[in-house]
Amino acid sequence: MLDTRQDRLDFCARHLAVAATVAIGPEDVAQLSALTEGVFFDRVFDATGNPKAMERGFQFVAHGGTYVLVSIVSSHISFSDPEFHKREMTLMGSRNATMEDFETVLAAMRAGKVPDAALNTHRLTLASMPETFADLLNPAAGVVKALVEC
Repeated sequence: MLDTRQDRLDFCARHLAVAATVAIGPEDVAQLSALTEGVFFDRVFDATGNPKAMERGFQFVAHGGTYVLVSIVSSHISFSDPEFHKREMTLMGSRNATMEDFETVLAAMRAGKVPDAALNTHRLTLASMPETFADLLNPAAGVVKALVEC
């Protein structure tokens, strides 16, 4: 897991059994390379919605790997075509889910494979939204997912 915030990395290690976490910084590429013996990753997912992060993610895909862009941005994304072809990677966009996808997720949740109690860190009422929404955006609040109860 690669992220800018240590609290999110700690959360992933503690609740999602992520094997390794790396904080974005001057040594992150070297750390990821060391973790994978220079091969990098068969699957890379970017859900940041940040064009620069999305462009940067191409370098973390292993030869023959797949890069999945989950976010949609109102911007252009560019990448090195020779690097893309050298790696023979697959680029996928993910925007829509099928009913089968939802059924798979619900089955995993029912089987206890998704730590939903840990993921749902905050609850608030619809009536309290005007006063409390801004607080959810503060990284110090530690929000992973906030549920709004109607």
